[in-house]
Amino acid sequence: MATGIVSIAAADHGYPAISGGLGVLAAAGLVVLVALAAIRWPGKPPDIADPDVTVRLFTFVAACAVLDNRFTSIPGVLWTLSVLAATAWLALSVLLVRNFARRRWHELRESARGAWELPSVGTSGLAIVTVALSRHTGWHALLLVAAVLWVLALVVYLVMTSLILARAFAARLDPGGFEPDAWILMGALAIATLAGDHILHDTTGALAEAARLMTVGTWVAATAWIPPLLHFGVRHARQPEALRFAGVWWAMVFPLGMYSVATDTTSAETGWSALSAISHVVYWIALGSWAIVAVAGLSRLVSQLRLHLPSRHGLK
Repeated sequence: MATGIVSIAAADHGYPAISGGLGVLAAAGLVVLVALAAIRWPGKPPDIADPDVTVRLFTFVAACAVLDNRFTSIPGVLWTLSVLAATAWLALSVLLVRNFARRRWHELRESARGAWELPSVGTSGLAIVTVALSRHTGWHALLLVAAVLWVLALVVYLVMTSLILARAFAARLDPGGFEPDAWILMGALAIATLAGDHILHDTTGALAEAARLMTVGTWVAATAWIPPLLHFGVRHARQPEALRFAGVWWAMVFPLGMYSVATDTTSAETGWSALSAISHVVYWIALGSWAIVAVAGLSRLVSQLRLHLPSRHGLK
């Protein structure tokens, strides 16, 4: 997800070489991760009755949608990833509703994290994919489907945000409870903005006007999240173990890349030229963050390999 959206941001700002390289990495990464999940699943299947597991599995839907948007000009990729995203979304949505219905509000609140916005992210991503299919096939009815998905993504966002904020206030906004995936609170609104911009671009009349108002609103709300996220992020970074690499760091890169892309499309739709400059600045921040997290991740992987290789070869 993170690599794919930074690739799209690079393309938007006229860096085809960077965009192409990241696009290849994102595609290869998805294939590798799916293969590893398929190998591991039979031996250690995830507990799909756990709401926390269910919401995190929506990462696959979002990843397919982002890559689909990156390679939308290739019909085979467009259809393949669209079918995968839609199938996974339907199955996970049924599981999500079932798992949430079986638990009380306070139980859900205690488990809620920033990653719980992933169902909203995945639904907005599916809306973008549906618009792409409408353009490819000429089936204008798909635009209505995309609009319904977009509204549903916003409803899911409100529900999940209520749970996350309820937990945060119950913990009295303890900075020790902050994790990088809290940035998905902003990223979910950014991708909703992008979905709205895609719908707006292909519609006219009342639907277009409503989409314009809502996309401006979601962009403003996404922007409003940045100051508090920076505040709690800085407070959290002062803790001794805060800067040690963890996979959840990627959850911070994705929202930054998505905000850059959403701000660029909002600039084009509204004519607010200043937003284009903001988008460009955020793109470089997202790319820098991507590089830092990638290097940190590779360094940790190399360190782990060094720890395991001697024992395997009987070396001391």
